[in-house]
Order: sequence, then C-alpha cells, then structure tokens
Amino acid sequence: METTEANSVSERVLQVLVTVARHGRPIAAREIAGQTGLPLSTVYRHLVPLKKWGLVQEHAHEALYEPGPVGVQLAWGFDHNSHLVLQAREEIEALVQRTGETVGLLVAANGQAVCLDMHESEQSLRCSFAKGRAHPLVHGASAKALLSFLPQATRDALIVRQLSGQPAAQERLSMQIEEIRKQRYAVSESEVDFGVWGVSAPVFAAKERLEGTITLMAPAVRVAQRHEDLIRLTVAAAERISNRLQYF
Repeated sequence: METTEANSVSERVLQVLVTVARHGRPIAAREIAGQTGLPLSTVYRHLVPLKKWGLVQEHAHEALYEPGPVGVQLAWGFDHNSHLVLQAREEIEALVQRTGETVGLLVAANGQAVCLDMHESEQSLRCSFAKGRAHPLVHGASAKALLSFLPQATRDALIVRQLSGQPAAQERLSMQIEEIRKQRYAVSESEVDFGVWGVSAPVFAAKERLEGTITLMAPAVRVAQRHEDLIRLTVAAAERISNRLQYF
C-alpha cells in the first residue's frame, strides 16, 4: 500500500513538471491545476520540491513557473547526447536549406507526438509545434506518420481512446493509416494549424523499429505548387537518417 501511494505521489509530481516543461512559456499554478486535473493545493505542494531541486523556478515578481536551471541542464544534455537528434540534425538542416521551409523531429511518447527538435526557416511560419510541445496522435501529418508505424495493438488502442465516441472518425483514420503505411509518408493541411501544410516521413532503426518522424511544415499558399517535390525531399531525408540508424 505504501509503495502504491508513493508511486501515485511521484506520478503527480511528474505531471506538474511535465506540464511546466511543455507549456512553452511561464505558467500559473492555476493553469497547471486546470491542465492536470489536480487540486490547486496539491499543485502548490508538488511545486515545492521541484523548486528546491532546481527543476522549476518561480518568477521574482510574478506568480508564474518555468523550467529551472537543472531542467535547462537536462534539456541541454539531451540536445547534445540524444542519439536520434544527433543522427538526424545534419539531414534536417540540409532539408531546411534546400527547401527554405521549417522542419521538425518528432517522436511518439505516452500517446502523444512530442517535438524533440525544430529547425526554422528564414521564412515566416505560425504553427503550434515547438520543441518540447506535445500533441495528440490522431491529427496532422506528424501524428499520423508516427501512429501508422506503432505496433497494431498500441495503434488500435490509441485510436479508440483519442477518438472515443467517434466511430466514423476512427474508421476514416484507420483507412488513412493503411495508405500511409503503403506510401511511407503522411500529408495534412490545416489539421493542427489553419493554413499550414505538412509532410511527415518515418525514421526507422534496425528491424524497422520506429524511432520518430521528420516533418516539413509550410504555409499552404506558399507551397501549393511544390507538394510533390517537398514530399520527395522529405522522404529521401528520412531514408538517409534511417540508414544511419541501422546499426544501432
């Protein structure tokens, strides 16, 4: 019983930490409570040890919270040591240079598409994807490219859970997944951000083990005549990253 209770408390603390980390800007305790479903008093209680260990910090003059110095150190260490990020970065940078568009690296984690790395082009793009930000695994090219290559049991469970009570949407997504698995890429427009077109191609390690996806994003009006070329370049970059990962 004590072990179960300790695990439950630990998970609630992690909920608070992850919410702060993913928010992308300073966040109030009340917002944390709203996003996690935890009582406000519980959020404040869990923020105490997170601040003590430097994982979260509070603004001096505002009741807002953001990642602390230790959290930033962890992020820096991940950026510099993550094998997937290191193997993908050169190809992603080259794809940005060649296409003039923004490219991100995403992975599936806890039923969500999480952005590990983002390389922005010099051309403007307004989108909700940002490093550390997470989105459901059922909307947009990135999410669908990840979802399509997860184990079937995991994939089916996620579809049922994230599209609960929407049988038509579940069936439509299942059909899209079959097409994505055949062509090895996914495209979408305005599914996550209005007016944004994207193409996402999966990246695999040895034995077709899904590692993540690279996703090229651009304003739909700017790339309306370039879809085929952008798809080809993105798929080719993903294949080269996969080739690098085959021995790991």
